[in-house]
Amino acid sequence: MSYFENFLKTNQAYADLHGTEHLPQKPKTHVAIVTCMDSRLHVAQALGLALGDAHILRNAGGRVTDDIIRSLVISQQQLGTREIVVLHHTDCGAQSFTNEAFAAQLERDLGVSVHGKDFLPFSDVEESVREDVRKLRESPLIPDDIVISGAVYDVNTGRISEVTL
Repeated sequence: MSYFENFLKTNQAYADLHGTEHLPQKPKTHVAIVTCMDSRLHVAQALGLALGDAHILRNAGGRVTDDIIRSLVISQQQLGTREIVVLHHTDCGAQSFTNEAFAAQLERDLGVSVHGKDFLPFSDVEESVREDVRKLRESPLIPDDIVISGAVYDVNTGRISEVTL
């Protein structure tokens, strides 16, 4: 059985417990969280969120990209969020490579040239949070009255530490 087939089976048990109550589209907390796709980070559980509480936007490294900003603008302007939390984590895969080395690997393994493409690696997790918060604050698409915070999740302890900006 593939994982997808198992997911379908497991989903039936989840759906049986889910109920039929209609949750509103707008998140209850009015918060959007930008974080990593890492499977060791269960954002809802780590932050005490329930279904329908917050928008959770995930990508490699939890980095603020043009697409994340696009999603945040929709989250704010259409769905009422008023706060953003940038949440990166320790031991991130985006800390394990450089753009140059990764481009060389892709050219070798896939025969594709991606030289000059930024995959947004970083070496200092707290500084990556600061960079992403600055990028959000400088974006003309994010209003000045939006509260923006940053933090780091420790994959070994489950603790979250605020990053001073």
